[in-house]
This record gives sequence, C-alpha cells and structure tokens, in this order.
Amino acid sequence: MPDSQKDLPLVFPGGRKSIPNSWNWHTLDNLCSGIFDCPHSTPQITTSGPLLARTQDIISGVFRPTNAARVSEITYQERVKRAKPSWGDLLYSREGTYFGIAAEVPRNMDVCLGQRMVLIRPKSSVLNHRFLRYWLNSPSMQSHIHGLRDGSVAQRLNLPSIRKLPVATPNVHEQQAIAAALGALDDKIAANERIIRTSEELCNTLHKKVHSQAEREIELGEATDLLYGKSLPKSKRVPGAIPVYGSGGQSGTHNKALVFGPGIIIGRKGTVGSVYWSEGDFFPIDTTFYASPKSPLASLEYLYFTLTGLNLASMNSDSAVPGLNRSEALSRKIRIPKPEALDWFTRQARNTFAQTYARRAESRTLTELRDTLLPQLMSGKLRVKDAEKIVEDNV
Repeated sequence: MPDSQKDLPLVFPGGRKSIPNSWNWHTLDNLCSGIFDCPHSTPQITTSGPLLARTQDIISGVFRPTNAARVSEITYQERVKRAKPSWGDLLYSREGTYFGIAAEVPRNMDVCLGQRMVLIRPKSSVLNHRFLRYWLNSPSMQSHIHGLRDGSVAQRLNLPSIRKLPVATPNVHEQQAIAAALGALDDKIAANERIIRTSEELCNTLHKKVHSQAEREIELGEATDLLYGKSLPKSKRVPGAIPVYGSGGQSGTHNKALVFGPGIIIGRKGTVGSVYWSEGDFFPIDTTFYASPKSPLASLEYLYFTLTGLNLASMNSDSAVPGLNRSEALSRKIRIPKPEALDWFTRQARNTFAQTYARRAESRTLTELRDTLLPQLMSGKLRVKDAEKIVEDNV
C-alpha cells in the first residue's frame, strides 16, 4: 500500500462494518491507479465531434451518448490531457442535482469530462470496473455519500472525500461474477432501448414520407384541440398504475386517470413544446396540454409525429411566465394524407407503439429485479449462483 494511503480514515457506509469473511474493506483510492478531476472550464459545444460527458448524461447509471453534447477535436484534446477516458474507467458525478452517480465509459467512443465530473480508473487486477459501478450506485453508498456533502449550498463531493470512499470487495473473480449477473439485466434493458429507438426512428421516417406526399393542408386546430391538464400536487397523488405527465415527461404515478389512453401530451409551461406519447390512460398536469382529436382527418399516431415536427418550442407566449402559445400552435398548417395512406401509416405506428410499450414494461420489471438483487449481492447475503439462476429465468 502506498505510504500516502496508509493514514486515510475508512468511514463505513451506514456505520456498517460487517461483511462476509472473504471480503475486505478498502478506500477507493487504494484500489485505483488514478482518480482525475475534470478541467474547471466550460467547454464550447459543437454540433459534431467527440462526446462530452455531463452529470445529466449519466443519471441512470449508464452514459447515454444519444443526448450527450459534443466538442471540437481541439477542445477534446485539451480536456483529456490529465487522463483520456477509456473502457474500464468510470465517469462519476461529484456535484449538482445528480451527484454521486457512476457510469462506465463506453467502448470505442471518444469521451471527455464535462464540468462537475470525475474519472475513476480502477486497478483491473484487484477491482472490476463494472462491480465498482454497482457498488458506488448501491443504496447503502448513495446514503453514505449524501452524508459527505461539503456543507455548501450546492450538493457536491470534494476529491478527498471521493478518494476516501469505502469499497467492500470479494476476490476479483467473484466481483466479475456479480457484475456479470447484474450486467445481464442491464444489457437486456439496453437492448430494449436500442430496439425502441430504432423502431421510433423507422416510424418517424415513414411519417415523413407520408407527410411529404400529402396533397391537402389544414390548420392543426381542424384536426385536434389542445386541452389543459389539471393540477395534481405531489402531496395529493396516490401511487398507482396511472402515469402522471408534466412538461418534462412522466413525473410519478397516481391511482386515477384524467384521460383515457392512448394519448398525446404537450409541454405547456416549463419544457415548452415537448411531446410525449402515453400508450395507456394517463394524468396530464396543469403544465401540459393534451390532444383531443376532432375529426378522422388525422389519427392520434399521425398527430404525434406531426406535432414532434412542428417546432412547438418556438411558439412561446409573450407573458412573464413563458408558455406554449396555444392559438399559434392550433393555427399552424399541417399536411393531411389520403385516407388509405393515413390508415397504412396508423397501422405501422400502432404496431410500433404496442411493441415499445411491451419492451418498456419489461425493462421496468428488469430494473426492479436488478435493484432488488443489487443490495443483497453487495452485502454477500445472496450467493452469486442463486442470483445467476434468477437472472437466467428473467432474461
């Protein structure tokens, strides 16, 4: 052990010191070849180039390149001078709303650190990087890091606190087995997301084709009305099976629906002009509109893709609190296909939405299973072989 690490105090998560006899406690720094802070500068965003990993890009514990920002090659080279992120490293958020979350650096991608990010490089001979990600994101460690905030208004972890984080480890082979069992669930969830994305992109392409060949134009208001959602404070929500939608997307559940599904939700205040699809019944709150078709000129499915292409975000009202200008949106011209083309597209989209709904439901079930197995495996209460059998039965 390096001399600089001998005196690092070890603080156990939740006061818990007991672990299986074959496991050992270490500080994170003692298991890593480096823990690197981000450059303390704001990078200039570009439309193409290497990816920029920010705190909001890893909130699920997985780096999402689809919505990540990009930087120029010059900016990228400047930001990787301390360390170039590569597969086997972890991205770790140390500040902000989403602090204390770890995600793996993807294979074969050029990624640099955004602000408030740290790069963790475990020693592969003693610490499996995927095991470490699960450990850092485990419930006990999430509770632990929230007690380590530096006392400022912002929620953040300083670098010394990160280096002192406690890590309980079995031997590296058992780490790999634990990571593989949980990783099989994550891999299936990721596969579902890729299929969903591909299906939606295909459907969007089909819509553009049908839309471009349409010979008739009408105002949006002739096809649908935009009705106001209803206030539903979190204190009045009863957890249930009904998704609650705000302008930023689903924001919880309730036991009663306001609208029978399927349906379209549009951001009215907050995330102005956002468009969401709900396969089942739903409750849109008062920061949203929801679509109420007025004629068979356009199906809900056709309207959904049409609305996503109208750039509704640009239709802000001039009031003190910006919001979607309803009158301007309803007066926007849209193209209407012939009935046979509309019917064909609607069937394709309906099939896509049904499959998407099923895959998202499966992913939610797999996520719940992973989150149930995670603390049991990380505490040694569940044997890896038993977890592998459970995973095998569910993927």
